[in-house]
Amino acid sequence: MATIQIPARFERPTLEGGLHPRRRRRPPIWLWLPALLIGVVVLLPLVYLVARASEGGEAAWLVIARPRTVEVVVNTIALVGAVAASTVVIAVPLAWLTTRTDLPGRRVWATVSALPLVIPSYVGALVLVAAVGPRGMLQGWLEPLGVERLPSIYGFWGSWLALTLFTYPYAYLSVRAAWRGLDPGLEEAARGLGQSAWQAFHRVTLPQLRPAIGAGALLVALYCVADFGVVSLLRFDAFTRAIYVQYQTAFDRSAAAALALLLVGFTVALLIVETRIRGRATLYRISSGSARAAKPVALGRWKYPAVGFCATIVALALGLPLAVLGFWLGRTLLDRDPGQYVAAAALTSLTLGFWTAVLATAAALPLAILAVRYPGWLGTLAERSSYLGYALPGIVLAIAFVALAVRTPWYQTLPLLIVACTVRFLPQAVGSTRLSLLQVSPRLEEAARGLGHSVPRVLTRVTLPLVRPGLLAGASLVLLTTMKELPVTLLLIPIGERTLPTLIWTAAGDARYGEAALPALLLVAVSALPTLLLAVRDQAPLA
Repeated sequence: MATIQIPARFERPTLEGGLHPRRRRRPPIWLWLPALLIGVVVLLPLVYLVARASEGGEAAWLVIARPRTVEVVVNTIALVGAVAASTVVIAVPLAWLTTRTDLPGRRVWATVSALPLVIPSYVGALVLVAAVGPRGMLQGWLEPLGVERLPSIYGFWGSWLALTLFTYPYAYLSVRAAWRGLDPGLEEAARGLGQSAWQAFHRVTLPQLRPAIGAGALLVALYCVADFGVVSLLRFDAFTRAIYVQYQTAFDRSAAAALALLLVGFTVALLIVETRIRGRATLYRISSGSARAAKPVALGRWKYPAVGFCATIVALALGLPLAVLGFWLGRTLLDRDPGQYVAAAALTSLTLGFWTAVLATAAALPLAILAVRYPGWLGTLAERSSYLGYALPGIVLAIAFVALAVRTPWYQTLPLLIVACTVRFLPQAVGSTRLSLLQVSPRLEEAARGLGHSVPRVLTRVTLPLVRPGLLAGASLVLLTTMKELPVTLLLIPIGERTLPTLIWTAAGDARYGEAALPALLLVAVSALPTLLLAVRDQAPLA
């Protein structure tokens, strides 16, 4: 019997999509070399911080132990803990009302409860200052009644309120998604065994929701640790504000680098906790059949208080910002046309966002291909190193890039700002690209190789068209988040240029709220469409 000779290039793929372990291909130089260069660029800020802090010697590290630093650490922990707890207190009942009850207008409340995500937190802080600050709207309305001074909005409580109102959707969406995926049969079985509704929730439902609650709270905590705009506008001494002040006022930047490393360590610790919780979170249905919707809980006489609760949250987190910004915009339009300076800032923001999205997508592609198609230590290291951007808060990353480029022609140029934003938001592009690549069968690429096509041609003719949706999704996400980025653009923006966030920041610092209203509303409008589409797609069907 004749035997069939299989050409060498037809190597046997495994179920995981790679090649047989004994015949595993090595990544070509045109693939691993760009990945290596990207990894070096991503690691540069951290390397600089370590080197800069070491240059300061013992004095720089003593900054960490001084009482003022301890106070800042305590302030940050208190703020992060308070905001995480309060967002959970809001998110859990809100998710329950919009998924498991006969709440009137349940679909509408489910959608609008997620929309505060479109409000950047520093815009929310600006709204609070403009509404109830020393020279705010409420103060002006109450002065004829003899009220000359309102309680201060600045400090811990103002920062807590702003961050809670504009970050609770992170916890809400996480808990709501988990609640929709729970098997109602478990709860019904507990009720059938004589448990009360509260006992069934506490003993059966809550343990299943705990991973989602923890993950949502940790996402909020990570956001709070990295936040710069809220604590700066509301004058609360948290980590990011202390680093910025130290950087701006001190002649020796070693102390600022030491503080930045301390913040990086704090952020990495939170990321490790989040990764472990997410990795262990597994929810199973008690049957293998199709999922069924839970029977809505009748609220009865609690129906109107429930609507009042939802309306209060949405009014404070969405209605108040839009109303205040609209009021200040109207006053500004009566005095003069703000369109000229805002149009230039919007064009700069769009340019920055577009080229950052392009560069981040181009950088994410070789990293994702290495991680998925060439499994091994090199691909894993290249992909994981890209996520360092999540561990470097914006203010820390900006300080590092300023120091690295201050003596070069690249300092305060748009290309440097684009590179810094790419490092900051590269994980968003990598995650989306990697997921799309995992969904493409490697056998399609092997078939193209078997027809004589080279690897680059297979990449351009087969792989890229198939992963295009993931590439576009990642690029869109990078575009939106780059346009809203404040601390990186604040320190690296070219002289004479303005973006929408820096325009808001400058106007808010001078209490010119009308000038901040239009760019703030533009940012909200840019963010609203994808967030609205996400919220509508996430609707739970009515039972």
